[in-house]
Amino acid sequence: MSLIDKLENGQRLGYDEGLALYDLDLFTLGKYANKVRQKLNSNKVYFNINRHINPTNLCADTCKFCAFSAHRKNDNAYTMSHEEIMKIVDDTVKNGTKEIHIVSSHNPFVTPQWYLEIFKMIKQKYPFLHIKAMTAAEIDYLKRKHALSYEQTIDLMINYGVDSMPGGGAEIFDESIREKICKGKVSSENWLKIHELWHKKGRFSNATMLFGHIEDRSHRIDHMLRIRNLQDISLQNNQSDANIKQGVSLGKNELKGGFNAFIPLVYQRDNNYLKIDGILGSQEILKTIAISRLLLDNIPHIKAYWATSTLNLALIAQEFGADDLDGTIENESIQSSAGAKSKNGQSKSDFIELIQTSGLVPVQRDSLYNEIKIYN
Repeated sequence: MSLIDKLENGQRLGYDEGLALYDLDLFTLGKYANKVRQKLNSNKVYFNINRHINPTNLCADTCKFCAFSAHRKNDNAYTMSHEEIMKIVDDTVKNGTKEIHIVSSHNPFVTPQWYLEIFKMIKQKYPFLHIKAMTAAEIDYLKRKHALSYEQTIDLMINYGVDSMPGGGAEIFDESIREKICKGKVSSENWLKIHELWHKKGRFSNATMLFGHIEDRSHRIDHMLRIRNLQDISLQNNQSDANIKQGVSLGKNELKGGFNAFIPLVYQRDNNYLKIDGILGSQEILKTIAISRLLLDNIPHIKAYWATSTLNLALIAQEFGADDLDGTIENESIQSSAGAKSKNGQSKSDFIELIQTSGLVPVQRDSLYNEIKIYN
C-alpha cells in the first residue's frame, strides 16, 4: 500500500514512512494533517491563561543551545526568594491566571526542599491554581546531586502540590546529538522512564522536541516515534490498571495519565554556543508540525508554541495539524534569552482576535484541556 493510500485510510505509519512524509509537498502534508486535526479537535484553537516563573538560572550543566542558564561567576545569575516568587503569583492571580508553569536550571546551591516549598506555598494559598513544574531533566539532576530516586522525587512533587509535568529536557533523543548539544544532561532513556513513572501515577505531562539545530530529519522521526511508543505503553498500563480496579473496559477518553500534547520547539540561535548558520525555513517548520500530527496518532494535541515560532507562524500551523498555541505566559525568559520575541507574553484579547481572524474558534482551556470558554 502506498504512503498516500495509508494517509487516506488513516493507517499508522512507521519510521520509513515518517521520513518519506518530508518528501511530500507542504500542501499535501497540510491536507492530511488538518484532516486528523479536524477529526480530533474540529476547528478549535486552544490557549490558556498561564504564567511562567523561572525561580533560578544558576546551572551546573552547560547545554550548548541554552542562552538562559548562568554560572556562579556570571553577573546575570540569580536565585529568587520564596517571597519574590509568591509576589509574582499574587500579582498574576489578579489577572485571571489558571496555571503556574515553573521550570528552573540545575542549581547546585539549593536543596530539593527549596523547590518543594515553592509548590506548597502556592498550592496552600491558591488551591485552584494548576502547578505545572519540574522537567524530567530537573528530576534527573536531583537524583545525581541529592541521591533522590525518580520515584521519591515524583512522590514528593505530588505531595507538595505539583499537578502536571512540562515536557522540557527532551531536546532530541538521539544520544550522538545529545553528546554534542547537552552532554551530561538526562539521557533519552531516563527522560522517557521519568515520564512513564509520572504517567503510572495517573498524571499527565507534555513532550517536547527541539529541532532546527544540528539534528536531521531522521532524528526528528526517531524522536516522535519514541514518544508515540511511550504513549502506547502509558495508555496500556492505565487501561490495565482501570480494568483491574473497576472490572470494566474504559474508553481512551476515560483513561488517566499520559501525554496531553506534543510540542515541537524551534531552536533559537542567539546568545549560545551552538553557532548554527542559517535559519530554519517556515516550510520546514510547518512540515515538521504536520508530520508530528500524522505520526502521533495517540496524542490528542499538537502545540505550535508561539514563543519559539512567532505568533503568526503558530497561527498558520493551526491549519497544518496543530490545535494549540500555549498561553499568555506574561513573562518568558528561556526562549527570549536566545532571541525569541516572547519576553512580555501575549494578551488574551490578542489571542482571541487573531484566532477568529484566521477563521478558527478560540477556546480557553485549563491545563488538562478541559474547555473553560468557547469564543464563537
